[in-house]
Amino acid sequence: MVQSLNHLIGHYGYFGIIIALIGGIVGLPIPDEVLLTFVGYNVFQEKMSYFPSLLCAFIGAFGGITLSYLLGIKLGLPFLHRFGPKLHITEERVNKTRKLFMKFGPFLLIIGYFIPGVRHVTAYLAGINNYSYKKFAIFAYLGAMTWCFTFITLGRVLGENWIHVGAYFSKYSFYLFFLFLLGCILFFTFRRKKRVLS
Repeated sequence: MVQSLNHLIGHYGYFGIIIALIGGIVGLPIPDEVLLTFVGYNVFQEKMSYFPSLLCAFIGAFGGITLSYLLGIKLGLPFLHRFGPKLHITEERVNKTRKLFMKFGPFLLIIGYFIPGVRHVTAYLAGINNYSYKKFAIFAYLGAMTWCFTFITLGRVLGENWIHVGAYFSKYSFYLFFLFLLGCILFFTFRRKKRVLS
């Protein structure tokens, strides 16, 4: 995997980040978190610059998530059922994400990036459910920026230990999701009570 990432970044540079993220978010088998952390490691080694790396990651994530959204609008659920398995999007994953989407709606567009297998489906579902582009963009692009910033910065900070991020994230992402969700619920509850009191 490291050799493949080395080849990608070494051969295509910043443009490689954009192409890989577009493909990865649409559903191709690209380890997105590992890629972003590796980019951060390259920043640590001073082979790449921090802000251009972030910018290219944002462009790639925006492009991938927008393409998925447009496919959801134009082709609908039959597209996911027919071509999902070819993009490593299983029926089980689609059903699981649909249930989460019904409960959390646009909020899932933000946090879905941090749940492997979910970010590939949320944008399709937003398109299928006829979310307006404005509503979709606010949540999806905010999530994309947070996700890219988190993993590139992690790779930069961890340096030589960057390789451990992928393993830990795959193992604990489910728990991180619920911790994040709990934090958001507490934040909004506190905010609502504060409004009522004032």
